[in-house]
Amino acid sequence: MTTTHAQGFRQLVTRMFNTFLAGLLAFLPLLVTFVLLGWVANLLRGFIGPHSLFGSLLSAIGFQLVENEGMAYVVGALLLFVGLYLLGAVVQTRMKTYLETLVERTIKRLPLIGPLYDVTDRFVGMFDRNAQADLTAMSPVWCFFGGEGGVAVLALMPNPAPIEIGGFSYRAVLVPTAPIPVGGGLLYVPLDWVKPADIGVEQLTSIYLSMGLTQPVSAKPTTSAI
Repeated sequence: MTTTHAQGFRQLVTRMFNTFLAGLLAFLPLLVTFVLLGWVANLLRGFIGPHSLFGSLLSAIGFQLVENEGMAYVVGALLLFVGLYLLGAVVQTRMKTYLETLVERTIKRLPLIGPLYDVTDRFVGMFDRNAQADLTAMSPVWCFFGGEGGVAVLALMPNPAPIEIGGFSYRAVLVPTAPIPVGGGLLYVPLDWVKPADIGVEQLTSIYLSMGLTQPVSAKPTTSAI
């Protein structure tokens, strides 16, 4: 009788544990989602929060109209929003050409700031569906380390023109980081390691944001030359 009771108790404990484990596994995706959202929120607060450098600038603008510190930040953010909206309205008119000319003659000619602004402008322009972005100058590619059949990495090619290093031809590729693809590494890899990826920039971004959970629609690289 004791053995029967012990087996029944173990079965009861096993069922309770399996039920608890099922609930835990069902809850984990929600928990991880909120943890990631919290991490992103803290990251954004560090960059644009009231106590960040950018937030301090917004507060300084707001202090011209109000005296409360919190309200000053809100007013500064609202003024920035209005300013961006007006800038968007301007660039949708013929004034965009004059603004681009002004930037070409001023910011892009600065020794250090100019190249940095140019790269940033081209990268942001890839996500602008209305602008005629230079997608061929920075396009998604598969990078096979060691050649096809080796480790495959989704990367961005900023310039299709090869570069000669030590008598060998290489291409520059940018390998983003996950889950926030705003950083990464600049690598120069042999020409035959790089193949065009049959995906868009938006899909590449979603793949990195999902940390690989989102699979490429077409995992087979195109065979056409770059």
